[in-house]
Amino acid sequence: MAWRIGVDIGGTFTDVAVVDDASGRIGAAKTLTTPRDFVSGVLDALGSAMRAYGIAPGDVGLLCHATTVVTNALLEEKGARVGLVATRGFRDVLELRRSSRGDLYDLFQDPPATLTPRRRRFEITERIGADGQIATPLAETEIDGLIADLKAERVESIAVSLLFSFLNPAHEQSLGRRLRAAFPDIPVYLSSEVLPEIREFERTSTTTVCAYVGPILGSYLAKLEAATRQMGLPALYLMGSNGGVFEAPEGVAMPAMAVESGPAAGVVGAALVARQTGKLDLLSFDMGGTTAKASLIRDGRYETTPEYEVGGGSNVTRFMNGAGHPIRVPVIDLAEVSAGGGSIAWVDRAGALRVGPKSAGAEPGPVCYGRGGTEPTVTDCNLVLGYLGQQSLLAGTMALDLEAAAAAIEKRLAIPLGVDGRTAAAAVIDIVNHAMAEALKIVSVQRGHDPRDFALAAFGGAGPLHATALAEELGIASVVCPPIPGAFSALGLVGTDLRRDYVRTVYTTTATADPSVLEAAFRAMEAEGSAMLERAGIVAARRRFDRSVDARYAGQSYELNVPVAGGAVDAAAIGGIAEAFHRHHAKTYGHDNRAEPVQFVSLRLAAIGVIPPLAIRQQPAAPGARSAKPSREVWFRSTGMITAEVHDRARMAEGAVVDGPAVVESLESTILIPPGWQARMDGDGFILMARAKQGAAQ
Repeated sequence: MAWRIGVDIGGTFTDVAVVDDASGRIGAAKTLTTPRDFVSGVLDALGSAMRAYGIAPGDVGLLCHATTVVTNALLEEKGARVGLVATRGFRDVLELRRSSRGDLYDLFQDPPATLTPRRRRFEITERIGADGQIATPLAETEIDGLIADLKAERVESIAVSLLFSFLNPAHEQSLGRRLRAAFPDIPVYLSSEVLPEIREFERTSTTTVCAYVGPILGSYLAKLEAATRQMGLPALYLMGSNGGVFEAPEGVAMPAMAVESGPAAGVVGAALVARQTGKLDLLSFDMGGTTAKASLIRDGRYETTPEYEVGGGSNVTRFMNGAGHPIRVPVIDLAEVSAGGGSIAWVDRAGALRVGPKSAGAEPGPVCYGRGGTEPTVTDCNLVLGYLGQQSLLAGTMALDLEAAAAAIEKRLAIPLGVDGRTAAAAVIDIVNHAMAEALKIVSVQRGHDPRDFALAAFGGAGPLHATALAEELGIASVVCPPIPGAFSALGLVGTDLRRDYVRTVYTTTATADPSVLEAAFRAMEAEGSAMLERAGIVAARRRFDRSVDARYAGQSYELNVPVAGGAVDAAAIGGIAEAFHRHHAKTYGHDNRAEPVQFVSLRLAAIGVIPPLAIRQQPAAPGARSAKPSREVWFRSTGMITAEVHDRARMAEGAVVDGPAVVESLESTILIPPGWQARMDGDGFILMARAKQGAAQ
């Protein structure tokens, strides 16, 4: 490959990261996001980056994209008109849900609205039994009437989820053929193709989510691919929620894979930081314009979870069930809160100061952007406190209006609270810092990890501004700010492998499992994965298949995922899987029961196309370069207003040390170094921060 390009759409800015494989040179570009037409913003950002770094379309070897189209459609409830077809008697499975609730103590809460109303949920007579055998044949005579009903409802996509189709897909496949023939211009999603896995509610929900967002994602990708091809760029890849990329057609076939596209890219980048800096235990902190995301890197690796909910006002992991629509696809395990630079601060009717969840986004944006915003945001408060300079954003090409920000804070916050503007701004920063610290606790303390044993990797446009405050609250000793932090998620896009996950439910125990049946199931998934990698042009030498099993003790409701060693599955391999499960159960829950037979529920396979590894390096300035800029007044709780040094990151030489209070500015982000902290530039362009009393940053 020559140049790699990653494009990440954020709530406020669209970021582009470029990497030259030949020289290791990296760069970034930022443009304002265009919510009314995301494709326009992506093309503007691509053009800006390619012009800035002299990149010809023919020199681009990899083009990856992280999109918010799927998430936005679900959160805003603006998806397609879905027709759902279920086994007779089971049309209401989406309504019945599970008993979990988002807020255990709120007796008046409503579950999120179903993605398709009851009038567009249809039934057909058929039944596959729990043993996979046909109990009631598919009523072929009902299909014509079903098609007529779907046409009358003017559906834009169709989801089919029949009972036990994961064991025997014959009825779904037969019905799917008829529906696809009758509706050649709309997508038909079969649960046996989307998620051949046990649990009818989660399988139906995942299939319906795909049908709900599929037409929107397909239209968006078709328009974007046509535009990038016209520019002469290579095939477009999407970032998946599992931390791997896949070709755009794969995303249209399984849209749920792209739910956490952007946040996943940031965690992938953080894992690269962990391995490159040797800080293998790392907390990833990504703060953008709309949200802040936290994840945990252990031994240089991130974890994924198959349990995720989206919609209902927020995206949540297993720590908050019942608030959204479940999807059973591997998702990088992260916590996300509505706390970003564009989060709006406001005073509620009880006179309490609140921040978020509403965001100013890119249109109109914070008040200081001068684009029509009237409500004060976190960015406005950072400007008033001196953390941001009026000419610090985008290398001064986007001037910030300090007077307008101060006036908005005074009117909307200070006067209602009965305090001065600076005190109000500081309180906003305290609130948003606390919310983000809670997200970091979710991925560390709630996992049984002590955050003091980890370093903090801070990126995103606003992450480095708040990093040291979070480190102090959690007792973290060191902070890492990678190169191009404001576009770091875009950089993570081009630093990962191509990946697609497959699953098959088998439902057997160690005592009854037939090794040949398990091996045949794994090989069938490998054949699917090989075909996908072949279509993507991945040569055999760069293909890898990782096997695992979801296992549990009989009577348990949920499973633990256990890796399967290479080689064919035989009796010895089954014993090894059981032993690994016992150890994993003891580590997770504090106990195991080796006398209990282990139940295998589902087999999983990750098909991986290995992309050459990425080294993150940004050449520091030449020795002796002067990075100092005019100093300015900055507010800290411990000092009040104090004069702080300001440095240009691009002019910092290797080994340069900056003592707080200070600010380090770059094209796409700003680093705040409070009193008592010290920052040092290393040879790869990373800025390492530590408390000064502990000596220079290590």
